[in-house]
Amino acid sequence: MFEDPRRKKQLEKFIQKLGLPPTAPVEWSLLDLALTHPSISRVENYEQLEFVGDSVVRLISAELLLEIYPQEPVGEFAAVRSILVSDRVLAELAEYYGLEPYLLIGSNATGNPAGRQSWLADAFEAVLGALYLSTHNMDLIRPWLDLTLKTRSAEVFSDPARFNYKDALQEWTQRKCKILPEYQVKENQAFQASKARADENILNSRFVAEVWLKERFLGRGYGRSKKASEQSAAKEAFLSISQEER
Repeated sequence: MFEDPRRKKQLEKFIQKLGLPPTAPVEWSLLDLALTHPSISRVENYEQLEFVGDSVVRLISAELLLEIYPQEPVGEFAAVRSILVSDRVLAELAEYYGLEPYLLIGSNATGNPAGRQSWLADAFEAVLGALYLSTHNMDLIRPWLDLTLKTRSAEVFSDPARFNYKDALQEWTQRKCKILPEYQVKENQAFQASKARADENILNSRFVAEVWLKERFLGRGYGRSKKASEQSAAKEAFLSISQEER
């Protein structure tokens, strides 16, 4: 029996955000562990449940894609699933379902904005692992996760770049110009500046990247990590090029 009534009430509120009733057969100790970052405890944390949850979300994604898009080739399944189970998408799902307020995490971890996507994704996978191990089936997961993954998969299938704009841009530049684009990344000077003077997305981004093709400027993007800023710049460039070619 879970011994902390205050924490149990918090966890009950969280699963209600997932669309589950408070009476759902959840192993509360597992869910509590799934929402405990390693900065709180090096031994009792979400890492092992994350390992299980990684397999859970991959299996659900594979089943869902086969159910919705039975005519698609396996290569497309693999490409789309890799996006659905990426840290970026899982972190977005964690935010969508309001996971962060229930996560026990040390200030040393929250003080690193660049790592936020990673620990949100890890915790979300751990929650899936905890729910799966509570019943050893998908009954506590698929009723609420399926619709969200269906929406995401439809978005991916409708995107010509499959949300990997760096690869898409590279393929375009190699095909058209036989050369690779170059990225210039630097610290964002507007980071943590007054929100009254700039876009919030820019202010919350530590890095700014520009992508060039020889002397031609293609795009600019912002991100909390260098990789994210490059992807953002590639997206602007790819969408601009695609528009020009129409």
